[in-house]
Order: sequence, then C-alpha cells, then structure tokens
Amino acid sequence: MSEVPSVLCRLLLLLGGVASVTFHHHRYDGLMRTLYKVHNECPHITRVYSIGRSVKGRHLYALEFSDSPGIHELLEPEFKYVGNMHGNEVLGRELLIQLCEFLCEEYRQRNERIVRLIHNTRIHILPSMNPDGYEVAADQGPDSNGYLVGRNNANGIDLNRNFPDLNTYMYYNDKHGGPNHHIPLPDNWRNQVEPETEAVIKWMDSINFILSANLHGGAVVANYPYDKSREHRVRGFRRTANTPTPDDKLFKKLSKDYSYAHGWMHLGWNCGDYFPDGIINGASWYSVSKGMQDFNYLHTNCFDITLELSCNKFPPEEELQREWLGNREALISFIEEVHQGIKGVILDENNNGFAGAVISIDGIAHDVTSGKQGDYFRLLLPGTYEVTATAPGYGSETRTVTVGPADPKQVNFQLRKDTTKESSQQKPPAKPSSAKNLLKKHTLFSHFPMDGHPLDF
Repeated sequence: MSEVPSVLCRLLLLLGGVASVTFHHHRYDGLMRTLYKVHNECPHITRVYSIGRSVKGRHLYALEFSDSPGIHELLEPEFKYVGNMHGNEVLGRELLIQLCEFLCEEYRQRNERIVRLIHNTRIHILPSMNPDGYEVAADQGPDSNGYLVGRNNANGIDLNRNFPDLNTYMYYNDKHGGPNHHIPLPDNWRNQVEPETEAVIKWMDSINFILSANLHGGAVVANYPYDKSREHRVRGFRRTANTPTPDDKLFKKLSKDYSYAHGWMHLGWNCGDYFPDGIINGASWYSVSKGMQDFNYLHTNCFDITLELSCNKFPPEEELQREWLGNREALISFIEEVHQGIKGVILDENNNGFAGAVISIDGIAHDVTSGKQGDYFRLLLPGTYEVTATAPGYGSETRTVTVGPADPKQVNFQLRKDTTKESSQQKPPAKPSSAKNLLKKHTLFSHFPMDGHPLDF
C-alpha cells in the first residue's frame, strides 16, 4: 500500500484519531489480529467473541463495544453491523474493521459523542460473515477478481439466500389471518442452512437486537424490507413491485439517515443506476428469497437494512481511504438511530420483569416483545401512539404516548393477573427476573443527540 501523503496525515490527526485507521485489505489472520489489537487498546469497553465457525472452521469473530462488555444493561439497546456476507464484497468488511479502530481511538481521546454512544448502546460488529469466501476472493486480488469469485461460502451457497423463508408464512398469514412478526423457525431449519447462517440465527436469538445493517457491494444504495415480493414471476419473467412492511415510513427514514449522512449515496446517480434519495425498497429492485434482511424483521425485534456501498465489489487499497471518509459519519449516525421511539420495562404486580411480553402499536401491524429482563424497545417516528402491553394470563395495559424527534420516551407497564379466567387456563410467563432495582438506575430519557450533526472532532 502506498503511504498517505504527509499533509493528509496531519489533516487526519486533526480530525481526531483517524490516523490509527489502517487503509489496507485484511486477510483472516489480519482481521483477527486487528480485533484483538483494538481490544488490548480498549480492554474496558470491548470484548472479542466468536458467534460460531465457517464451513472450513474459521471463527466468525465479533467485537463488542459497551461500558459493560458481555452484559445486557437494562434499557440499553443492542445494535449490530454485519459485513462480508458475500465473500467477494469486501468494502463492508474493511469499513467495519476501520470502525472498530476508530471507536476505540475516539473513546480514548474522550470524544464526547463517541463516549455517549458507547455508554448508552451495546454495539456488536461482525466484520466478516463469510471468511471462507473472502479468502477465495482475496486470492484473486482486486485487479483480476471475477465478479462472482468468492461470493458464496465454501459449500457454494449464497448466504443471503440461505435463511428460513419466513416471508411465505407471513404472506399466507396476511391473507388468512396470523402474525407478521416473531414467526417461529421451521422444525427442520438447521437442516436447511449453512454453518455461518446457523451461527447468525443463534446470535440473533441470544441477543435482543433492535437495529442493524448488513454491508454489501456492487451498487451504492440503502435497501430496506421487504426484500421478497409477494409474487416472484409473471409469465416466466421476474416481477418486481414495491412491497412495503407495516413500518415502511420508518424504514425509509432509517435508510435516508444513512444515505444523507454518506458522502454521495443520497445523490442517487451511482454505478450507472439511479435511486431517488439513494434508497430503495428491496423487492421493487429485485426480489430476494430467504434473505437476512427480511428474516430479522419477521423473526426478531430487529429492524435491518442492507447497505450497498461500492460499485466495485473488491476496491483497490488506494480507494479505501476515500470510502472510509465517505461512510464514517453515516456509520456513526446510523448506530444513533437505535435511540428513538419508546422503550421501557414490563413488570408484573411483584415488580418482576416479563420476558416475552408483547408491545403493540395501534395502526402498525407489527409487534415487538420484551427481552429477558423485561425491557423492550420500539423504534417509532415522531407522533402520538396508542401503545398496549400484553402477556399471557395477565390483563393488558394501554397508554397514549407522544414521541418526539430526539430522545426515546420511556414508558413502563405493570401488568396484573387476569382474575376473570380460571387459573388452570392461564399460561404462566417466562421465568421473571427482578427489574425494580435496575430500573431505578435509569433516567427517563437517554439524553442522546439525534440531530445528525457531524462528529465533534
């Protein structure tokens, strides 16, 4: 890699720690060393862990940033970035490695925005979901890399077409009655997926993620659900049609937040394509079955978008610096988007937290559930909503809530047993956890900046 000119180096130093970012491609060993290097430099706010292994036995390493690594803190939302799902789409992998270095360095420099972000959010960064495919693509190099070389995993499977197809269940339920949220996995799902996919699904099930993005390449656009259209083909041709979720307005807002914080995505004209505002509904572009984006929305509490970040799937090293500067603010701003809407704790009459209590929003046919400690998070646009909490065997409770444009509104619920039903008919909730004392430690709001201003360097 050629050296960065000295004038630019001084500029990066003035920008606050960016000089620590290494602008080169990282093979598997280099990725692993960099993650542990970041952990060694910021041991009190980071944790390196593996969510599983690839077909060839490579660890799927994630780096966590939190003021209490390894612990879910009550009312602190969980966020994730996933990169390199397609092994030959490498820019996301490098941006996430650079983001790890950047967050650590800025925290050490006491950048107030980054300190608040890490103290109020549990951030999980998985730079590579497909390390086996990446090594195949990297062997070709950026100059001779075939368009599809390394895209799939070592078994030749496209991981973004490998998740259980919950859209089919959802579209059936939409027509005949049934939920479009928290759809259970098929009984034989493990036989249908690859090791990398299984690892990610178990990761999603173990952590109550609220917002995420997966980083791809080949275009420059923010793509939001649904990815799969209701009808795939008409007279032998693939049919594309806008296929919105019940949270369509919210997804558009989340996508625009990334696009307009990005250096040029919002301009729309990129890679020979035009996307107004730099965003698009996935199914209206092309229909994807068994994709990770829709799976997040239909199976978990997580709102996930797909970020296509470069025309060149494997950009040369000399382009990485420009791409980092173009994406840096957007990557930070998008994490901050997890701090909007409402959040709170669902308690029973003994002040124990309910796991799996349901939060419904009148007029938006998509529910979320509370986590293991009874806390919940519901991303919402500013407005006034009727919010209802329910749990099996307990009476429901409804509140009218006005959501502002900045900090999330904290709305707690306390449910009482429904004495109108026979106790034998009541389904007991999941084993409760005490939340009363933890709840006292939290203020009403997160005091989080939501104005999208650039980093305070």
